[in-house]
Amino acid sequence: MKIGVVGLPNVGKSTLFNALTRARAESSNYPFTTIDPNVGIVKVPDARVDFLTGVFKPKKVTYATIEFVDIAGLVRGASKGEGLGNKFLGNIREVDAIVHVVRCFENSNIIHVDGEVDPMRDIQTINLELILSDLDAVTRRKEKLSKEMKSGKGKDLATEMELLERVEKCLNEERLVSTLEFTDKERAIVKSFNLLTSKPVIYLANQNEEDATGGNPPPLQGDNVIGVCAKIEEELSQVDDDAERAELMQIYGLSQSGLDRLVSKAYETLGLISFLTAGEAEVRAWTIERGTRAPQAAGKIHGDFERGFIRAEIVSFDDFKTHGSIAAAREAGKWRSEGKDYVMRDGDVTLFRFNV
Repeated sequence: MKIGVVGLPNVGKSTLFNALTRARAESSNYPFTTIDPNVGIVKVPDARVDFLTGVFKPKKVTYATIEFVDIAGLVRGASKGEGLGNKFLGNIREVDAIVHVVRCFENSNIIHVDGEVDPMRDIQTINLELILSDLDAVTRRKEKLSKEMKSGKGKDLATEMELLERVEKCLNEERLVSTLEFTDKERAIVKSFNLLTSKPVIYLANQNEEDATGGNPPPLQGDNVIGVCAKIEEELSQVDDDAERAELMQIYGLSQSGLDRLVSKAYETLGLISFLTAGEAEVRAWTIERGTRAPQAAGKIHGDFERGFIRAEIVSFDDFKTHGSIAAAREAGKWRSEGKDYVMRDGDVTLFRFNV
């Protein structure tokens, strides 16, 4: 999973990036501190992997991962070269989702590029810059496609051109492409455009410490909003001991860290789940799309597993944890065989049988 991080300058974007990835990206009270994109890969916290590791004592443990890409802050007029411009948006065109960090705290010592804090205005500013960047990309793609159609080299390009024109109309109306409805076939074509405004967005509302720990909701509403305090998240990220971190979270009244909540929201937003493989060689979490059938899940491990798929032997993680071992789960009738039509479930502990 790859996630792009966007926002205005001085909203706490790089501070949160540091906290999430412990990458120690440069962060200062100046606009445009981030010039080159910061990239950090973090493991997805998973208590199921931890438990299986304790049981199997494997030689290797592999968690699912998320790659975060933090780009320079955007300002109003970036598409016309204001600030550092929008050239950095190219670094996040291929991400799966966008995390938009929105400033929801007052602090006279931290400059706001527009003079005052206004979360909804800031969101509109960023959205407009993404829209203008997408419009430029669509225009260039239409020009290229038009040449191919005239030359007769390209076949079946009429559908793509029609989609580009629908998308262009949407963007000209200053609407996000994600608001349009597409068939599955159309959606696959639009995905190939790598449009920023077609990607799912998660809003990280950066609150002050009092609001974040006092349970005060951010001034943004929606299922895709997470309230965090960058200062607290940064403090938590600097504590390596799990027990100390848990104690600090308890002091702040937090049941989960911002990273844990962001990961859960990202999986939910993108329709992802994890299945698990476990043994003495390795315990590993594998990320797949919800609705994936067993052979395709096997293919995530190796193409031969999918080509030669025979069956999947599965026990749910909860049943495994209850019984403590595969042998005990099998004896209790919880270890089962599933065929090629089986739809994988989150937390399936799986052994694939195949023959090539």
